[in-house]
Amino acid sequence: MAIIDAVVGWYDRLRSSEGLPPREDLPWYVAPVPKTIEDLGLRLAWLVVGINLLGTAFGFWYYWPQFTTTPVVMWPFVPDSPAGTLFIACSIALWKLGRESEIVNALAFFGCIKLGLWTPYVLLAFFPAWGYLHPAMYNFLFWSHLLMVVEAFVLHRYADFPVRAVAVAVAWYTVDLTVDYFYPIVGDPHHTVLPVPDATPWLGVTALQVAAAGAVVLTILPTFLALSTRTKKPT
Repeated sequence: MAIIDAVVGWYDRLRSSEGLPPREDLPWYVAPVPKTIEDLGLRLAWLVVGINLLGTAFGFWYYWPQFTTTPVVMWPFVPDSPAGTLFIACSIALWKLGRESEIVNALAFFGCIKLGLWTPYVLLAFFPAWGYLHPAMYNFLFWSHLLMVVEAFVLHRYADFPVRAVAVAVAWYTVDLTVDYFYPIVGDPHHTVLPVPDATPWLGVTALQVAAAGAVVLTILPTFLALSTRTKKPT
């Protein structure tokens, strides 16, 4: 019975909101994750940090071939998704340590929304061309990136998204967008490698334009969501 009581107590603590930042009354579109899941994620914060760091390490491994063909000066723009998971790992860790950074929070929110949605978008848009990926890897990439979006929508519990922090995130991801698709500065465009050459006709335009369209929209979306969260939070 003692073991059962301990397990039940542990489960109740996981479900409890005690000691966690309050869940404010926000519109569904900026807080779509159920409170129970938000609470669980915050209770298991260090586990979530560890998982994101593992994802970051995997991402750097996945991008390594692209690093080898990219000028060193442009390396910061190569690992898009790993940067997102690193930002959110840092955001959650800093919150747990009582050293929150609104700039890191904003970078994490933007990274997880933008890359968390862009990767499933291109996996679907270029579906026939991903045949070289094992189905297990395809599904891992698809669902793990959607989980990044879920993580992003928990940040409102402790992040306020002040305008200056959002401005930094907008600036970073706008520069990233520019060098990825429009003006690479050094070398070729630095976007994640697509399963077909950039100039390949695709869906009435080119493969590069398909990928860029998604990236543009998904740079605007977190800007709207972050500022909406800011304005809808009680003052």
